[in-house]
Amino acid sequence: MSLYAAPETLPFGIGLALIVAIALLEGIGMMMSLSPSNWLDDLLPDVNSDSGLDKLLGWLHLGKVPSLVLLILFLMGYTVFGYSLQMACHGLLGFYLPGWLAGLLAVPSGLATVRGLGALIARIIPKDESSAVSETTLIGRTGTISGGTARRGLAAQARVKDALGRTHYLMVEPDLDDEVFDEGCQVLIVRKVGAFHRCIVNPHPDLM
Repeated sequence: MSLYAAPETLPFGIGLALIVAIALLEGIGMMMSLSPSNWLDDLLPDVNSDSGLDKLLGWLHLGKVPSLVLLILFLMGYTVFGYSLQMACHGLLGFYLPGWLAGLLAVPSGLATVRGLGALIARIIPKDESSAVSETTLIGRTGTISGGTARRGLAAQARVKDALGRTHYLMVEPDLDDEVFDEGCQVLIVRKVGAFHRCIVNPHPDLM
């Protein structure tokens, strides 16, 4: 227990706490029809394919794997390597490295974990059902309520296809207060408000 209580391992204790907190938030979000994963994806900037930032994000599989999954992978690699480094240092030298130094040395391990395991997860996730894209591009697309009943204040899941025919799953609410959409209803995505998309009845169901 001295390893976990030592001030030199504080950065890795924070990393472990963040992993637990993210898992709890995702679980609570699922029960409340919220989506922390989509919220985090929306915070990320849209960049040009030729920019250095876009190349770095592509190297880390951002856009192929949900960003929240990548964050957890980084924290896992960072935390495991950090604790292992401090344990080995204490066993061999009799003391822990300063927390700031061990924290810096653990960053490459976190990035390597994202790079390695992210590639594996990217192969597992069906590419035609990935939600790791800018969901503002789905405004104006039609979809079908695929899980739950959507009413104002209570979102439901909708299945929407983008311009390339790939399937995405969004949490949607009616744009009008008195509308209710049951499972199977055809809707039109009209705007995005916070973590949710707003929708109306699909005025042209023959175009689905």
